[in-house]
Amino acid sequence: MRPSSGNPSPPSAPNRPQRRRPDLTLPLPHRDHSLAVPLPLPPPPSSAPSSTTTTTTTSSSSSNHHHSLPSHHHPVPIPNPSDLDRIRRIGSGSGGTVYMVLHRPTGRPYALKVIYGNHEESVRRQICREIEILRTADNPFVVRCHGMFDRAGEIQVLLEYMDGGSLEGRRIPDEPTLASVARQVLLGLAYLHRGRIVHRDIKPSNLLINSRREVKIADFGVSRILAQTMDPCNSSVGTIAYMSPERINTDLNHGIYDGFAGDIWSLGLSILEFYLGRFPYGNDIGRQGDWASLMCAICYSQPPEAPPTASADFRSFIKCCLQMDPAKRWTAPRLLGHPFIAQAVPHPQQPSQGNPMGPPPPPQHAHSV
Repeated sequence: MRPSSGNPSPPSAPNRPQRRRPDLTLPLPHRDHSLAVPLPLPPPPSSAPSSTTTTTTTSSSSSNHHHSLPSHHHPVPIPNPSDLDRIRRIGSGSGGTVYMVLHRPTGRPYALKVIYGNHEESVRRQICREIEILRTADNPFVVRCHGMFDRAGEIQVLLEYMDGGSLEGRRIPDEPTLASVARQVLLGLAYLHRGRIVHRDIKPSNLLINSRREVKIADFGVSRILAQTMDPCNSSVGTIAYMSPERINTDLNHGIYDGFAGDIWSLGLSILEFYLGRFPYGNDIGRQGDWASLMCAICYSQPPEAPPTASADFRSFIKCCLQMDPAKRWTAPRLLGHPFIAQAVPHPQQPSQGNPMGPPPPPQHAHSV
């Protein structure tokens, strides 16, 4: 028999209630993922914010899903990567580096985007499938994606080369010329939206031009694909300066984010910037200024307007794009019928007097990453 302890515990009082151990575990609230739109975070202090970052936030809205893009031609054969010579670097950012490369057998130039990061095998397979869909894109106002290489752990995307660079930093005060730029971007957006693809990062650095004065939308798919494999709270996701108010602050539209309407806001802000020659939210708030001030200006101030010196048609066009209520923004097809677009200059391939858009920027701005 086991001996008892020298200090036996006293018997409990018969009428004293038994003490319950407090339960400090609280039930977590249920989150409705259909209303969740990741907020962009301020850039980390170790790196300066970059206006060339093109990775974008993802949304749970139905606009994430897309069908095959309408195309009249089959994808062209992918050049052999061993036949590509890197000529020079033409762009860089947090997502990777873009090079101008030359295809030796044909002498044709391409843009080669080399994407940073070690991606798991399942992610690589997903990217391959998505880029194969993007290769079907066949529109003269969208930068063509020719294919993807997976070489030595690097993901490389071969894109159409635009020799005029991006429209970032351009001032376009001539309204017919600006109408031509807007018309071409709208045609590209209408094509993408028809294929259920939301760009989510329309901005001047993602609008490229070539020597024939053709304007095309860049990074319409690769950024969106990569964003699906990244932490949605990563500060490099998205370019807040051109985001629509309801995308930044979900309380503004009951948590509903319409990506197609978001693209129209970004377009309107970019076109107004071309006309003004500066970021439309005033001299005190720049694209790379104080993050909190920029976010408050976008979400809580009145949308920017074209100045009184602009034509009534241009002021109306900007107003149709920059509506706080996304339901009131015109769609891309509807904007193509706006009177401002009717004054566009002739087709880019036709000769014109001078170059109202100014000289092209330095080569490093040719393609953003």
